[in-house]
Amino acid sequence: MIFKIVTLFLIGMGVLAMFGKLKVPGAKRLASAKCRHCGRYRIGRGKCPCGEGKS
Repeated sequence: MIFKIVTLFLIGMGVLAMFGKLKVPGAKRLASAKCRHCGRYRIGRGKCPCGEGKS
């Protein structure tokens, strides 16, 4: 019984690891929406509130 539980747990962890390696669609666009200086997310097309990022 314990062997079954351990085996199912390890299979479940393997499945979660496979899902964790998948690329998230839109991740590149999200990364480009951050300010290069402070790292905060910018909303819209204006300047960053820190005043350093131009766009």
